[in-house]
Amino acid sequence: MFQVIGGRSVQVTRLLAPRSTVIVEAVRGRKSRTDPVAKSKEGRIKVPPPVDATEMVVLKERYTEYQMITRALRLEFKEEVLRKKYEEETGSLAEERARQEAEEHRALMAFNNQENLRMLQVRMLRIQKETEDAERKQVEAVAQREQQQQEFIKEREREILKLQEDAKNFITLENLDQRIEAALDNPKNYNFAIDKEGRVVKQTMLQ
Repeated sequence: MFQVIGGRSVQVTRLLAPRSTVIVEAVRGRKSRTDPVAKSKEGRIKVPPPVDATEMVVLKERYTEYQMITRALRLEFKEEVLRKKYEEETGSLAEERARQEAEEHRALMAFNNQENLRMLQVRMLRIQKETEDAERKQVEAVAQREQQQQEFIKEREREILKLQEDAKNFITLENLDQRIEAALDNPKNYNFAIDKEGRVVKQTMLQ
């Protein structure tokens, strides 16, 4: 398999392990700073890899072109953002937004006025109903007081009639002798016993 690296075609070999085997990666230990150089690397001089001048020029040109394109795109995006922001603040978008806000404000004010009118009607109906209920209760209270007054007067009249009827049997100086003679002629025995039904079951004889 071949792969292009730095403008050159390099052969890359891949080792594919079977599915049944498990690949265990070998871990190499790290050397400390005080460890000496390995014997196999003593006297070796590190030489940087060779650089192709033609390839370096092409890469530099392409990198410069990439930076220019990236800078141009960045400036284009920034200009577009600034232009949209300016239009939103002072341009047609700001006017459209102000018009929409004004329409929304008018709609909200109309809804608010309508809701206030509805609540006013509800409140007036409630006050009217409360006033009617209060007047009705007041009329009922007056009628009840008048009825109680009439009943009181009738009760007093009945008591007066009863007293007048009972006054006929009162003992006075004029009928004292007559009432004494009547009591002697008609003696009454109050020494008796009654059962639960109020019947006299036992009574003593007068002496």
